[in-house]
Amino acid sequence: MEIVPHDAPAPGRKARVLAVTNQKGGVGKTTTAVNLAASLAASERSTLLVDMDPQGNASSAFGIHDPEVHIYDALVGGCVMKDAVHATELPDLQVVPAGPDLVGAEIELVASESRERRLERALADLRERYEFVVLDCPPSLGLLTLNALTAADAVLIPLQCEYYALEGLARLTDTIARVRDALNPSLSIEGIVLTLLDRRNNLARQVEREVRAHFGERVYQTVIPRNVRLSEAPSHGKPVLLYDIRSSGATAYLRLAEELLRRQRAAADDPAPDATSGRKES
Repeated sequence: MEIVPHDAPAPGRKARVLAVTNQKGGVGKTTTAVNLAASLAASERSTLLVDMDPQGNASSAFGIHDPEVHIYDALVGGCVMKDAVHATELPDLQVVPAGPDLVGAEIELVASESRERRLERALADLRERYEFVVLDCPPSLGLLTLNALTAADAVLIPLQCEYYALEGLARLTDTIARVRDALNPSLSIEGIVLTLLDRRNNLARQVEREVRAHFGERVYQTVIPRNVRLSEAPSHGKPVLLYDIRSSGATAYLRLAEELLRRQRAAADDPAPDATSGRKES
């Protein structure tokens, strides 16, 4: 995969950094990170996707396998972040992939000074080059996820509509509050995205009602349905909008990006009192 240069955008603009995370696996986390990033890029928003998951699924979703330079090198000081940026088929989307060495990064960084701020520092020279940086986090609360939450402006939570997801959501919001108190005072919850939704399922509909009742406007109106094309796209090394733009999965993620942008414009025009503190998530 070609490593691409970047043209500097308008002076003073800083990317909004979104950590896509859920401590529970199998909820559509990587699918959401990949396809939201692609949809933002399709909306002509300059976007960087950073794969922080040692499994590397967000990287392989763009056909990037065993890259020579990747996020591990940037975290441990082997390169600057811009040297790990790879091109994609979408002109406004680049990827910093994961590599096999990333699995050992948590152990290597444990004894490092300011170990939880390595990603924040690595991103510093790129934040004026993009409008959005999307971080795909591991499905666990380790040092890599902690780096993502420390570097992020906000957290986007994919939530599968099943019973155990509600228990995991409570633990995640508690984790976010702890990170905010200790490391990142401006960290907020961007929103909750309902994923893998099948409204023919009574339990799924019940979970959706409960989540919307409890979290209110924090839950996006856009929902991501169960969709075969979403499952097939990664094996072709493409986000779903390049694999089958007419599919319900592609349509849903394009709507999600549109809703995110609309929310961001509304917040800029009329910011709520808790827009940065995120104190209402519990």
